[in-house]
Amino acid sequence: MSEKNHKPDWVPENAGAEFTTSVMSGVDGGHDGIPGQASSSPMSRQGIPRRRRLTVDEYVSGVLAGDRNTIAQAITLVESNAVAHFDMGQEVLRQLLPHTGNSIRIGITGVPGVGKSTFIEAMGLHLCEQDHKVAVLAVDPSSTVTRGSILGDKTRMELLSRDLRAFIRPSPSSGTLGGVTRKSRETMLICEAAGFNVILVETVGVGQSETTVRSMVDFFLLLMLAGAGDELQGIKKGIMELADALLVNKADGDNRIRANAARADYNRALHYMAPATEGWRTQAYTCSAMSGDGIAAIWKVINEFRLLTTMSGAFDQRRQRQTLDWVYSMVEEHLRTSFFSHAGVGSIRTDVECAVIEGHLPPTVAAQMLIRKYEG
Repeated sequence: MSEKNHKPDWVPENAGAEFTTSVMSGVDGGHDGIPGQASSSPMSRQGIPRRRRLTVDEYVSGVLAGDRNTIAQAITLVESNAVAHFDMGQEVLRQLLPHTGNSIRIGITGVPGVGKSTFIEAMGLHLCEQDHKVAVLAVDPSSTVTRGSILGDKTRMELLSRDLRAFIRPSPSSGTLGGVTRKSRETMLICEAAGFNVILVETVGVGQSETTVRSMVDFFLLLMLAGAGDELQGIKKGIMELADALLVNKADGDNRIRANAARADYNRALHYMAPATEGWRTQAYTCSAMSGDGIAAIWKVINEFRLLTTMSGAFDQRRQRQTLDWVYSMVEEHLRTSFFSHAGVGSIRTDVECAVIEGHLPPTVAAQMLIRKYEG
């Protein structure tokens, strides 16, 4: 049995069965950056027959009806890297497209330890109480060694995962920003077609992937800590320029005064920075994800943002620009994959790399050699 399919002895066979967002079985074939790992047997390791594969019409009708099992299976289908699933997944998306776009897409990021999952659960519960349907897409980092993924957000958001009005989907990034782009965007469309009108996208942390997530959401929220230290200043400035709002978390107890002071400092810094969204002024706020203080206030800010940018046309313009960016990012990803899988490139790649490392070949000449081999 492969390590990928091994279940620890301490995990019950029915673990997660009581949760409304329990993990669904995937489709056959390579998945989430692990091509060729699926078993060819029609039986699962427990000897239970595999689930019958749905048709395109069944996927579409199930998603539109809000059936949670079908939603999970449809997401697994479009996440699959198996060639056999690609055409069906794209046809499902094509038929769902007219039913998408009716949500507010919110990206949430922050340094490790800032309390992203706690905040998202508090925000999600608040929105569910207001009869919103909330989908949480938690983009987890994939290991560059094993290609495995942590996927721990369902356990960190236990209360929200029990709410029928919420749907939590951890999605591995497969170690590439392309993985974030395609899988998260297409998962977002499926959730919108299923009637979820608030999409919360949690990123892996502070880094290059934040720029990618910024390119797929309407509102970008940066969670901060009071007194995080000067070592984070370089990170903060780059991410602050992308944010539509800053939120100093853990503003409770003895930390409340420090949080308010940090908010004032951030607002002074933001005064000298260009806004991330035309016609909108980025400001800093405080909240406590543990107590719930400030959650309703930041949701009000997001609603004000949506109203103002919709009236000015900036909201729709951003969505249109993001869709076109998505097209060309997929073109770039395809070309990159095609290049490195090209037999001719592979036949000389090792020798060219060695020549560059040893100083016998300039990098520009090496690139030209590889490109000529690819084009020829």
